[in-house]
Amino acid sequence: MNSIPAATKPAKLPASIVEGADARTRPADIAIAFDHVDVELGGRRIIDDLTLDIAAGEFVCVVGPSGSGKTTALRLIAGLVKPSRGTVLFRGRPLEGSSRDIAVVFQDYSKALLPWRTAAQNVSLALEARNLPAKERPVLIAELLAKVGLQDHAGKYPAEMSGGMQQRLQIARCLAQKPAVLLMDEPFGALDAMTRQSLQDEILEIVRSSGASVFFVTHDLEEAIYLGDRIIGLRSNPGRIGATFQVDLPRPRDQLSTREQPEFLRLRRELFDFIKDAEHERGR
Repeated sequence: MNSIPAATKPAKLPASIVEGADARTRPADIAIAFDHVDVELGGRRIIDDLTLDIAAGEFVCVVGPSGSGKTTALRLIAGLVKPSRGTVLFRGRPLEGSSRDIAVVFQDYSKALLPWRTAAQNVSLALEARNLPAKERPVLIAELLAKVGLQDHAGKYPAEMSGGMQQRLQIARCLAQKPAVLLMDEPFGALDAMTRQSLQDEILEIVRSSGASVFFVTHDLEEAIYLGDRIIGLRSNPGRIGATFQVDLPRPRDQLSTREQPEFLRLRRELFDFIKDAEHERGR
């Protein structure tokens, strides 16, 4: 968590935050919708009454204390977890298992990549899954590697690449699926600060050009503000939406000037207060 001075909890949440259930504008083009979703595992409720719409092309960041169900919500969209109650919809239809239109970028890139395949061959894996003819793959692989700055590393194996390069490679392989939805679970958490910021800017440009919706889980409050169109704050025991933060910062964003804007600083304070209160509640 970002270390900024603690403050007394405000009497009520600022006007930019909606307490409780997600405040939804319900645009016509909804990519993902959670409709009163509960998840129970081992007799314990992990997620309670999750109702949330994610618009096509929207970048939604999710924050919350440990145990608030952030990763479980992501796994619901990925088709890796099934609701105990309610429905997860993709383009208006119930999700039934995994979909090639939904790609996942994991935090542990070292386990996500195939070590016996080169960078080009790792990207090719997604194209093979799409049954793309072999003769059409080299051009697309070159384009995707160039998009993430790995055009000169096509023949390298993952072990020969830095952590940042491996994460770029995982992103390139996900983009090879041509996903409509990109799920990202703390994807930059293990990287150094400079690499992290570089990849933040790259993913913003990739998402802008692809039009994909993004569900991005992070513990880094500044990262959530910098990337997101909207931030969902979860509370824990069980996981549920506690607040929604609208991010009204102009795009394109800049690592220096965006972070210096009064709106950025105001959102950082509101998010910090929310997380502090949510963690206090979890500890009771």
